[in-house]
Amino acid sequence: MKAIIFAGGVGTRLWPLSRKKSPKQFEKIIGDRSTLQLTVDRLTPEFKPSDIFISTGTAYKEVVHLQLPDVPTENIILEPCKKDVGPAVAYAVAYVSKMADENEPIVILWSDHIVKHQVKFKQILVAAEQFIAESPNKIVFIGQKPRFASENLGWIQYGDASHTKNDIEFHSFTGFKYRPKPELAQEYFTSGRHCWNLGYFVTTPANLMQKFATFTPEISTRLSTILSHFQMDDYDSVLNTEYSQFPEVNFDNAVLEKLSAEDAVVAVEDIGWSDVGAWEALKEALEKDRQDTVTLGNVLLQDSNDSLVYNYEDQKLVVGIDLDELLVINTKDALLVTKKTSVAKVKSLVESFKGTEHEDLT
Repeated sequence: MKAIIFAGGVGTRLWPLSRKKSPKQFEKIIGDRSTLQLTVDRLTPEFKPSDIFISTGTAYKEVVHLQLPDVPTENIILEPCKKDVGPAVAYAVAYVSKMADENEPIVILWSDHIVKHQVKFKQILVAAEQFIAESPNKIVFIGQKPRFASENLGWIQYGDASHTKNDIEFHSFTGFKYRPKPELAQEYFTSGRHCWNLGYFVTTPANLMQKFATFTPEISTRLSTILSHFQMDDYDSVLNTEYSQFPEVNFDNAVLEKLSAEDAVVAVEDIGWSDVGAWEALKEALEKDRQDTVTLGNVLLQDSNDSLVYNYEDQKLVVGIDLDELLVINTKDALLVTKKTSVAKVKSLVESFKGTEHEDLT
């Protein structure tokens, strides 16, 4: 099985650490490894470096190669320009279909997540590969058993278990809901028929390309043009031209929301998954108890709880007293202090820097 890891986002919700020039997936948020490196670590040794593909923007080619020197250069898939996730997934899968067998299973993963229960995660991958080998026209979604009624995540609705592989049950697929309202999220949380949608799934390149052809023919037509020039002298020119004309559409809207119940199954397990794309989510992933204060770097706290304090300046001591439900992130040129409940405003604040004297901080 091949793996495609997407590492092209900017990650403004983790500002001031994550910026255009140094997105979160390349930063050392947990220990001394970036989340991209940790994602690759989770796949080894079962996946060889040659089985792993990284999809990212052209600006990040060198940092990917620097952090993952064992992954072959030709396995770094470069998006010519910034589009939405739909075109990024389509191009990456099409690229892998040319570099490998289009009928070999692939797993789609993202580079800014934490997975604590790695044994269970690998058990699911083995089971999903076996399932797809027997049913190549299906998609296996990997869902996390919900820990709370999140209104910031997508949810998958599933039915009864219909198959078992490697001691993993596969449930019938019913549908998706992206970011439900609080009342609906609470209903999902208690239903026993909904799980968090991680964006992880297993299928084959051939099947996914067929889904693009059926649901988004404009993307599929331009992909065919790109692939017809694969490894030819004018490939880069054709790629740049066609990719720039892809519609900006999310993968959920392009494909996932148009799937029928017969197209997919769902594996629902507790793999200890967290999306560390925002500071409060990072705290939730690292805390042992909700009242814990999570720290990194040279930090001294007194009578503080339910907070996160990250200090990226070795020569500076950050001191806090009576902190409660706060986020404090200190970098060399910017200091963020905000309530946990106000973290959603970080992205819009950073976007407001465009065209101002602070734009170089984005």
